[in-house]
Amino acid sequence: MESIIDRIEKNHFWKFAGGIHPPQQKFLSNDKPIKTIELADELILPLKQHIGKSGEVLVSIGDRVLKGQPLTHNDTPMSVPVHAPTSGIVSAIKNSTIAHPSGMAELCLMLKPDGLDQWRERHVVDDFHSLSKAELIDKIASAGIAGMGGAGFPTNIKVSAKPGIKFLIINAAECEPYITADDLLMREHSAAVVNGIDILNVLLEPEKILIGIEDNKPQAIAALQAATLNKDNVHVCVLPTKYPTGGEKQLIKALTGEEVPSGVHPLAIGMVVQNVATAFAISEAILNDTPLIRRVVTVTGQAVKKPQNIWVPLGTPVAHVLKQCGFAKPEQTEQQRVIMGGPLMGFTLPTLNVPVVKISNCILVPTFAEIAPVTNEVECIRCGQCAEVCPSSLLPQELQWHAKAKDFDKLEQLNLFDCIDCGACAYVCPSQIPLVQYYRVAKAEIRHNKIQEAKAEKAKLRFEARQVRLEKEKQAREEKHQKAMAARKAATSPEKAQANNSAVAAALARVKAKKAAQASAGDTTIAADTDVKTRAAQAIARAKAKKAAATNANKAPADSDKPTAELTAAEQKKARTAAAVAKAKAKAKKQAAKVENTQQNKQASQGELALNTETNVELTTNEQKKAKIAAAVAKAKAKANQQNVEPPEQAVSDEDKKAKLAIAVAKAKAKKLKEQESK
Repeated sequence: MESIIDRIEKNHFWKFAGGIHPPQQKFLSNDKPIKTIELADELILPLKQHIGKSGEVLVSIGDRVLKGQPLTHNDTPMSVPVHAPTSGIVSAIKNSTIAHPSGMAELCLMLKPDGLDQWRERHVVDDFHSLSKAELIDKIASAGIAGMGGAGFPTNIKVSAKPGIKFLIINAAECEPYITADDLLMREHSAAVVNGIDILNVLLEPEKILIGIEDNKPQAIAALQAATLNKDNVHVCVLPTKYPTGGEKQLIKALTGEEVPSGVHPLAIGMVVQNVATAFAISEAILNDTPLIRRVVTVTGQAVKKPQNIWVPLGTPVAHVLKQCGFAKPEQTEQQRVIMGGPLMGFTLPTLNVPVVKISNCILVPTFAEIAPVTNEVECIRCGQCAEVCPSSLLPQELQWHAKAKDFDKLEQLNLFDCIDCGACAYVCPSQIPLVQYYRVAKAEIRHNKIQEAKAEKAKLRFEARQVRLEKEKQAREEKHQKAMAARKAATSPEKAQANNSAVAAALARVKAKKAAQASAGDTTIAADTDVKTRAAQAIARAKAKKAAATNANKAPADSDKPTAELTAAEQKKARTAAAVAKAKAKAKKQAAKVENTQQNKQASQGELALNTETNVELTTNEQKKAKIAAAVAKAKAKANQQNVEPPEQAVSDEDKKAKLAIAVAKAKAKKLKEQESK
């Protein structure tokens, strides 16, 4: 550690492999302050402007949004939100061409500014030390900050590193020709840049903070040295100008002398690298509650009348930016190249309707003299210059051969993904082979194949899981069928059949007994009804006899009152006797019916029950008839006696005899029925 710091303090740095020294051409734009331009008529905001996934859209077409309002939601760690650069109306959400070498289209949100530039509510923080680490990280994520040096990696993930960071490296090299955006930012906003570095220091707690800057930026170097004068753990490291010093691995090598192994992230060896523009964005987000809605862009090239650095709201079409810098009617200029990025790592735009995004740091419009038009490549002459200048110590020639042959396995063995697309190999190639284009296409195809393989693997796992599930269901069905078959066999065995027959017989017996009980209850009800009817008949007979006696008393002469009264009494006695006889007969029949019911309960046939019930009903009806006949006879005799009055003694004597005879007959019948019941 001490040796590294000693070398840094003495400005003795390490050298990385390869590298080139192309013409800088920075003078075109580094002599003017950063300018603010007018808003475009419509802003095109891609939902994904970083490495990772796009967020979920929070607005709808026709909504009015305010400046700084989030338009998407970061629902995963690898997604950061997009914010409205100004107030206006959401006019559309559709696919549009984005800043990509392939000219691909992705989902974009179209915003029409209303000219008010009205901010949402903001909360300024005077002292960021009052916030916890979790709150600081959440603010960085909510502000939509991603690496602004070109990679676009979500910053909230980088600043969430575990303790044990040896070096926090601030990349201020800006090594590519023509680009001066970071240079002007450090000159004009060095205090804000250092505030962002202080916030990163609190989050990461590194042992040392190194600001790597090339020696071709003297004014920016002076501004940073003045801003960090009282910070002991911050070192402004002035490196010799060499392309590509700004590469992450190359900067780590130059400052610390440590090599980052192939396929290993710098965090694994205790290093975190952040761009100087990212540090500025962090300061704005934490202290001023300003999300990432604009950035400094270098508009340069000899084809531009007023090359300069400008603050560009994200989503501004390139055509509008060029118009603000004096590049008129670009759509009518034939074969005019417009490059997004620098001359070595940039790419030619397919259309000028492409928007500026978070990782856009330069728009280059060169003349034919500056950058010759693309010509047809010729065969490789195996000069080896591409390998000599490769900063990643790769074999560009072999990579190109296997890329043309689409031998992706071999490309991965040759560490294709260690290539940083710096373009140094293509710059020195005498055959004018666009090597970087081959590498980019091969990388894209490999990534696509890996995505497809991952999907195929997931589909395979789902298929295998389905097969296992179907097999389990099949086994379960077979077990169920076997159990059912065993149950059927057990049910058809002799023992089970005998038990089933016994159960059936018992059930039938219970049903017959229940029906017999219901029939018995019915007979009892009938007998009760018969008794009631008999008593009614008796009451009627008594009433009629009383009426007859009253009539006779009214008709009799005065001298014969006593015989008439005696006769009436006799008739009444006779009627009562007849009623008693009828009542005795009904009682005898009721007892006989009970005996019959008892015998019927012992019978198993329901038919016999019904027959006996019918017989009982008939008997009961006959008794009712007999009672009615007896009452009628009594009534008739009383009437006759009224017409032919006999001597009282003789009438009473005859009626007594008849009543006694009727009683004796009734007793005999009752005795006979009782004997039958006993048998």
